[in-house]
Amino acid sequence: MPTVAYARVSTFDQNLDRQLDALKKFKPVKTFTEKLSGKKANRPALNAMLGYVREGDLLVVESLSRLGRSTKDLLDLIDKLKEKKVEVHFLKESIDTTTTSGRMIFTVLAALAQFEREVLLERQAEGIQAAKDRGKHLGRPFKDLPDSWDSVVSSYKAGEITGVMAYRELGMSRATFYRYAKECS
Repeated sequence: MPTVAYARVSTFDQNLDRQLDALKKFKPVKTFTEKLSGKKANRPALNAMLGYVREGDLLVVESLSRLGRSTKDLLDLIDKLKEKKVEVHFLKESIDTTTTSGRMIFTVLAALAQFEREVLLERQAEGIQAAKDRGKHLGRPFKDLPDSWDSVVSSYKAGEITGVMAYRELGMSRATFYRYAKECS
């Protein structure tokens, strides 16, 4: 049975090595890799893999969360693969979707993975809001402001000069000037 592998990380600065090492044990004839969020509907390597696999192939994926983020997305992908008569094995969860019990366990774990992701996002949003409420600056740190910042911004806010004149005089980009003028007020 020919083996095909799929590995994905969410961002370019994350590393695929751990997944690829686990997948190598299955000696895949082809490995599809991606550095893109699982919530993206259009994932080129995933689409290429779906176009590549044939009846009788075995698709190995390190974990449920590497194939998709939502239960619906995962179930849709498994249905597409099932229609093509492709077996799927998830290494971390030890799931084989060709069996009835494997499909049931897959569905339950997919729902739990989606729940876990949503809880994580909720907590993250609450933490960000709590930090903002305490007045903490989030995001990229401010650069040191030019020495003439106060006088130029005062002139801008008094209507004596335009925003274009102000950011050019300060040697800043348009976006940086307006963001700093808003946040440093």
